Amino acid sequence: MYDAFDKLPPLHPRRDPEYACALTSRELRRVFARCGDFRIRPIEPGLEGGGRVCLAWLEGLVSGEAAAEELLRPLTERRRTGGLSDERLFERLLRGGVCALPAQARDTMDALVTDLTHGCCALLFDDLRRALCFELRGGARRNVAEPTLEKSLKGAKDSFVEALRVNTALVRQRLATPQLKLLESSLGRKSSTQVGLLYLEGVADPAKVEALAGRLDTLDVDALLATGIVEETISDAPRSPFPQVLHTERPDRFAMYLADGRVGLLIDGLPIGLVVPVTLAEFMRVTGERSSSFLISSVLSVLRWFALLLGLLLPALYVAMAMYHQEMIPARLLLSMIAAKQNVPFSTALEVLGMLLAFTMLQEAGLRLPNPIGDTVSIIGALIVGQSAVEAQVVSPIAIIVVAVSGISCYTLPSQDLASAVRLCSFLALLSAAAAGLYGVGLFCCLLLLHLAGIDSFGVSYTAPLSEGAALALPRLLLRRPLRRDKLRDPFLNTPDRRRQA
Repeated sequence: MYDAFDKLPPLHPRRDPEYACALTSRELRRVFARCGDFRIRPIEPGLEGGGRVCLAWLEGLVSGEAAAEELLRPLTERRRTGGLSDERLFERLLRGGVCALPAQARDTMDALVTDLTHGCCALLFDDLRRALCFELRGGARRNVAEPTLEKSLKGAKDSFVEALRVNTALVRQRLATPQLKLLESSLGRKSSTQVGLLYLEGVADPAKVEALAGRLDTLDVDALLATGIVEETISDAPRSPFPQVLHTERPDRFAMYLADGRVGLLIDGLPIGLVVPVTLAEFMRVTGERSSSFLISSVLSVLRWFALLLGLLLPALYVAMAMYHQEMIPARLLLSMIAAKQNVPFSTALEVLGMLLAFTMLQEAGLRLPNPIGDTVSIIGALIVGQSAVEAQVVSPIAIIVVAVSGISCYTLPSQDLASAVRLCSFLALLSAAAAGLYGVGLFCCLLLLHLAGIDSFGVSYTAPLSEGAALALPRLLLRRPLRRDKLRDPFLNTPDRRRQA
């Protein structure tokens, strides 16, 4: 049943021709020349002289206390290492002659360099042209703290950090089973960034695990330092503005997606977990849905979908009706709009477009500036700009109301990536409405639906479950069923074990 996992594409670090040299302390010094944090010193096993072994490490990546206690102390004990040849000393250390764990033998310079740059200490045997690497990672690390982007009301209060091993431990605390598998790789020719692929064996679709591993193996860049590099590589439609990789900073949400049959990705140095495959509906869900009553969660879900439509189409509908279809506006509201618009020198489309651009610039300014300054710019800037624009009769008050409601609606979306895509599409919808009224808005909606229906995420339709032809697909999309009735996993994930609960 699990034979497909044995055929996964090999995940391996990118080899550098510069490291194709003999594994000796002299060559290692040449490789790390002009590296001020590189340290190497000779060791006398058993304090009997000779200096046959050299200890090498990168300062700041290795715990000095652990190296002294677990390596230097056992190596200098006469009863452990005294009077042994290089071959016997190598074998004894490999079998557990020191306290440090784990110990791995290295025969090539590139493997040794990779271990050193990832926080290992190395014992070099020049005569044998071999080395032993011990994992003694240290240095400054950020402690596990409360999530900052995804607020937790009833759930866990911890979040991912920049250390890969800490993140995998946080996930294993939630999924305490050997079925949680972890495939590791080093990606990036210069950065050699560690990447972990996680999935539940027997729950995740083997084809999706194999597909993700294959796409990762094709990633060939100098440095893997941002999630966008991975997202563009593994996405089926990288040119689409809509996100196709879900990212989260919460381990409980990450583990929840693994339990649903999806595949996760953790990158060393980034406090974010990536999840595939995903659909549009997943970007509209929040983790707190399962912590609240199904009735409350369903009402909030419908509200979020309504906010999505408002943020996408409200400015376009206002422009279309104000310019081409005034008969659709109630008479009293139309008279009020005409009175407010009499002294405005710009057309309706131009003033709404200008306010959308101003709103977007204020939002970007608030995000890029430090928190105290950013909050001040966002709030005071919006009030001053809006009030001044109305008093100067540059824009009408109703245009500001429409733009403000559209912007607030985008803020209610759980995913900022989806909110950015909706904001971009709202500009296109506005231009379509200015060109052809409601006919342009209708054409835009048809093209948008066609685009969304053409996106696949590892064999899963982006518009599932609506595109799967299942019964009651729309209620399943908008509402959350009671847990006692939600016993099966989503069929479009093609999980070997479909039953979630008895």
